[in-house]
Amino acid sequence: MATMAVCNIRKTYGVTPELYFQKSIDNSRMVRVADPQKRREMALFTVALALLLAVVLVLCWQHYSAIEYGYRNEALRQQSEELREVRRQLQLEEEELRAPNRIEALARQMGLQAPVPGQVMAVDNSASEGGSAVMARAAVSVVSATQ
Repeated sequence: MATMAVCNIRKTYGVTPELYFQKSIDNSRMVRVADPQKRREMALFTVALALLLAVVLVLCWQHYSAIEYGYRNEALRQQSEELREVRRQLQLEEEELRAPNRIEALARQMGLQAPVPGQVMAVDNSASEGGSAVMARAAVSVVSATQ
């Protein structure tokens, strides 16, 4: 049975046209021969490529981790600065609240009076300066409200 060849003509702007003839090739009966040397080379290439990829991924991971830690450090530094500012504000507020003039004015508003000479006791600091333990002492005196 004769087959007709199909001719594809590609028009060109030149003088001669280009002709392409279609040729059918039957490769169904061909058998591929296994080449152990080529297979070994491909396995070695695959392992080398996998190792290279692993090294690149580890390096990228380290780089991005370092960047992330830098951002965390900066955020913690800013938070530390904010907390220092809050601490400074609280210390100023504490000093303002502990001002003797303010406490004296509040005591007068509540009707409190200055202590009389018998109510004030001197604290003995000589025993605590030695570094030894000191037993706490309390002197209790009852003052009646009807006096």
